[in-house]
Amino acid sequence: MMSLEAQQSPPDRATAAREGCPLRDVLDRVGDKWSVLVVICLSEGTQRFSALRRRIEGISQRMLTETLRQLERDGIVQRTVYAEVPLRVEYALTPMGQTLIEPLAALADWAEEHRAAIVAARERYDRAQRRAGGDQQ
Repeated sequence: MMSLEAQQSPPDRATAAREGCPLRDVLDRVGDKWSVLVVICLSEGTQRFSALRRRIEGISQRMLTETLRQLERDGIVQRTVYAEVPLRVEYALTPMGQTLIEPLAALADWAEEHRAAIVAARERYDRAQRRAGGDQQ
């Protein structure tokens, strides 16, 4: 009798490997730009939704809501509702969320240190691509 793994087609095994990969799963959450920006903002302390929205340039209300929900679901953000009129909701990093601050700060430092080199590399690449495209016509 064939094992379940042997019966799966290659794309099914690839999908299963992606879905079961802890690194990919975590990077999908904490690696997207909105999650990173939310965590960075919350690293400065508890904030209300409206304050986060003002601080994170370009994020829509819907995207901020979805990002906060996913971070809450993953145990990175804690949402606290205060029964006041009007209702007050605050967001803060959980203890696990606090552990993201150091690696994100290291990544931000790396990006700052290498930004000029990355911009220069992109410009060289784009020039080479334009030249190659012009030669093919």
